[in-house]
Amino acid sequence: MNDDGWLADTRISYDTVAASYADLLRNLLAETPYERATLALFADLVHAAGGGPVADVGCGPGRITAHLHELGVEAFGIDLSPGMIDVARRDHPGLRFEVGSMTDLDLDDGSVAGLIAWYSLIHIPDSQVGSVFAHFRRVLRPGSPLLLSFHVGDESRLKTQGYGGHPMKVHVHRRQPDQVAAWLREGGFTVEAQMTLTSVESSLGGIIFGRRQS
Repeated sequence: MNDDGWLADTRISYDTVAASYADLLRNLLAETPYERATLALFADLVHAAGGGPVADVGCGPGRITAHLHELGVEAFGIDLSPGMIDVARRDHPGLRFEVGSMTDLDLDDGSVAGLIAWYSLIHIPDSQVGSVFAHFRRVLRPGSPLLLSFHVGDESRLKTQGYGGHPMKVHVHRRQPDQVAAWLREGGFTVEAQMTLTSVESSLGGIIFGRRQS
């Protein structure tokens, strides 16, 4: 694929589907007990490391940010799409949400005590993953936990319609957990656990727990 313009295409696509996306996924965690257990473990790891602000990068309409907040995590959300951030602020008015990109995180070095990217790496081209993980490492405090989820597979496809039938133009990249784990290790993270699961969230989802090395 040609990387030129992919960020703009992603932003415009999710602006277009923001409201319908939020409606479709609003109660999805109620149907995904293993994902809830994963998020609860991540919250426990954040607390065990001393707590502090946690970035939900690619937060969409804020459902994961809000769930982490219910688990006692000082979570805030960042998303490329202003439309998604508008919906997140509407649905979760007491929480912090900001427009931003994981390709250029506008956060201070060592300013977060945890970071989660919940099915938000799926539109990042392979050529940009290393740079994204470098930003993740930069903003995390040494020893802080990282949680990634993604669709598992070996192919990329162009998604032209979704979430209520609205037009989209985004490439969806499916990756093998071992490849993502290798990229993390190259980027200065320890990989503590990895697994796959199947649910209404993903036909085959990958989960990786990592930690920023000192």
